Amino acid sequence: MTAVGTHLRRSMKPRQLIMISLGGAIGAGLFVGTGAAVGVAGPAIAVSFLIAGLVVVLVMRMMGELVAADPASGAFSVHAEKALGPVAGRTIGWLYWVQVVAVVAAEATAAAAIVGAAFPLIPQWAAAFGFMVFFTAVNLVGVGAFGAFEYWFAAVKVLAVLGFLGVGLALLFGWLPGSASPGTSNLFGHGGFAPTGITGVAAGLLIVIFAFGGTEIVAIAAAETTDPQRNTGRAIRTIVWRILVFYVGSVLLIVALVPWNSPALATGPFVEVLRLAHVPGAAGLMSLIIVVALLSSLNAMLFSASRMIHSLSERGAAPRAFSALTARSVPRNAVLASVAFGFLTVVLNYLVPDKVLPLLLNVVGSTILVLWTFVAVSQIRLRNRARREGTEDALPLKMWCFPYLSYLALALLAGVAVLAMFDTAARNQLLATAALTVTIAAACWWSLRHAGR
Repeated sequence: MTAVGTHLRRSMKPRQLIMISLGGAIGAGLFVGTGAAVGVAGPAIAVSFLIAGLVVVLVMRMMGELVAADPASGAFSVHAEKALGPVAGRTIGWLYWVQVVAVVAAEATAAAAIVGAAFPLIPQWAAAFGFMVFFTAVNLVGVGAFGAFEYWFAAVKVLAVLGFLGVGLALLFGWLPGSASPGTSNLFGHGGFAPTGITGVAAGLLIVIFAFGGTEIVAIAAAETTDPQRNTGRAIRTIVWRILVFYVGSVLLIVALVPWNSPALATGPFVEVLRLAHVPGAAGLMSLIIVVALLSSLNAMLFSASRMIHSLSERGAAPRAFSALTARSVPRNAVLASVAFGFLTVVLNYLVPDKVLPLLLNVVGSTILVLWTFVAVSQIRLRNRARREGTEDALPLKMWCFPYLSYLALALLAGVAVLAMFDTAARNQLLATAALTVTIAAACWWSLRHAGR
């Protein structure tokens, strides 16, 4: 009989968690979605990125306080249960799992589509199948394998952005031979800094706010890291400068170097900047980096999904089979359950390859807003509870200027939701997400009542 583990191992190295925190926010949304965002707001998209960045920084600091005090594989689901009760904890846990399972399939599909375009002899379904099999195997080996792969994926993404920033700055200051600097003409010409006004900034905010999805992986991975209280704080503290440097820095260079209404931005803003700098093979290089970003997200989301359903199972909110661990302390059944939908989409990629990705993106919707709202409310409730119980000073990591910045985060999230209601596509996604959340909450309430709890 094979021995089984009794708990998840804290075997992820601190440097891996730090690098994962650096790369967590660098996804395909930055490399691809930036062009569409610039197209609706012009150079003022930098303001949209600053607002979205502020929201993420505040939410992640609140999440860091919760995780440092109570590192758990269920992360925000566990904290919501402690703060708001079992229905809330189970609701956000299942909602997150559904979202992440869809993201795993979406990332595999998107990466396969790029590979298929570059190598027409490889069918999209075959590439998607290969990616799913490989990363399922990685996650079944153990957290050490996951951490190692994600470390190098994150390193590639970080180096890619730093390299882009270096090339962009050299181009902006006229340091590259054969390339003239545009100066500030693109920032203030072509209709001015905000050619579409405040409505453009608002529309851009709706696009970029979802580009930060994936940062929550730090909260889940911390539970399997050595000395999670200390290392969570180190990872969370990198968020401010990484957002300023990677996101705001990149978008400022893009709008400074390329006219905001250039058709080239819609197809690839990073590629266009590299083309202006005469970097050979820019399109192929960026395609490779985007595939790395997509596969990194696939790997991270599969890990997150398996840990979330494992945690739900441990708390009696999912079948007990998902809490079982192998001898290497891997929640094998939880991993397999989390990739099942991804393998189903391989069949869809064979039957209707052009329709799979849009469908999956619509399923994911705006669940990130619900997740962040739960985090904010949980942090406020638990911090006030710690204050009443006299344990506030013992918290390893604290939210800044509590409770004022916590309430500011809630207000900003509410503002984004209100803005979404004035945009047809965003409104449909928000309403769909709200309906899904209510449905899951009702199912969790019924389940608890049926169990007599």
